[in-house]
Amino acid sequence: MDRWLFTLIVSCVLFGIVMIDSASSVWALDRFEDQHFFSKRQAVFAVLGIFSMLFLSRIDYWRWKKYAWPIFAGGIVLLILVLIPGVGLVRNGSQSWLGVGSLSLQPSEFAKIGVLLLLAKYLDKNQQNISQFRKGIAPLLGLLLLPFGIIMLQPDLGTGTVILGTGLSLFFLAGAPYRFFVGLFFLGVAGFTGLIISAPYRLQRIVSYLDPWQDPLGAGFQMIQSLYAIGPGAVFGFGLGESRQKYFYLPEPQNDFIFAIVAEELGFFGGFGLLLLFAAIVWRGILVALHAPDRFGQLLAGGIVLMIGIQVVINVSVVIGLIPVTGITLPFMSYGGSSLLLVLLSCGILLNISKHQKRV
Repeated sequence: MDRWLFTLIVSCVLFGIVMIDSASSVWALDRFEDQHFFSKRQAVFAVLGIFSMLFLSRIDYWRWKKYAWPIFAGGIVLLILVLIPGVGLVRNGSQSWLGVGSLSLQPSEFAKIGVLLLLAKYLDKNQQNISQFRKGIAPLLGLLLLPFGIIMLQPDLGTGTVILGTGLSLFFLAGAPYRFFVGLFFLGVAGFTGLIISAPYRLQRIVSYLDPWQDPLGAGFQMIQSLYAIGPGAVFGFGLGESRQKYFYLPEPQNDFIFAIVAEELGFFGGFGLLLLFAAIVWRGILVALHAPDRFGQLLAGGIVLMIGIQVVINVSVVIGLIPVTGITLPFMSYGGSSLLLVLLSCGILLNISKHQKRV
């Protein structure tokens, strides 16, 4: 398999554990009287995820074609179960988890791989219909909008955006006509407006994004604290473990806003170095997709790389204030077993495709 890609992935996971240990130490000590509580749990998931990745790297990727529909359907069932009162767990205003107490999983994370497998299979079999709306585009949109719609009921705009963005990017890679994307743009604007109207808190997020200092202790609080972490970090940062914002200023810094702690402790060079590491993973993944031996492998590898890349861009853009706040993890880095397992399982499939790529 692509040993460079494997090394980059494992390096990113290990760096994530180190940063989670630093970012969460104060919160963990206050809540659980153990400053390494979060990093130890993440390390367990990392070991499980890396072994699972190696296991999947030994399974020929084209075998997943046969299981695409069952995996997709299973993801939809889990997404529906989450919405049942008393079954789904509510955290931070979203009913997105299944489990008991602290032991839980987020089905929307695992639904991502089901969507990718099914779209890659469908696009591979129906290449001749991709330019036709009724026979080609409409069924694809249905497969994409079904999980997106269920996820928006939780609500989880971040994960929904990643699934939708990845799916539409796959349409583009498969050769969908440009006119489709023009029409989709106007449809997306209308849909986005509808989402704002249906949930006023989203409008509040947009207002706080435009000027977070209008409500510094409310809607704009998290963004302001993130900027207060990134700015003082300057070029070289305060040093590993020396964050100030983790002292109950930046809420749960080990989660979605961990990049702010990276920038605060390691400065511009640390943050830029992490982005280069992500860029290297995406680049190696692109090479795997380009050299895959068949169309299904190309689309599946491309979808996995797009999923990782889109999620990184959205997360970092939120943290540095380029787009409104939306709950989405930083792949390999943010605390969370479901997110880490999903991305490592996906990378296992990507590594298997690399075993079969045409050498150049």
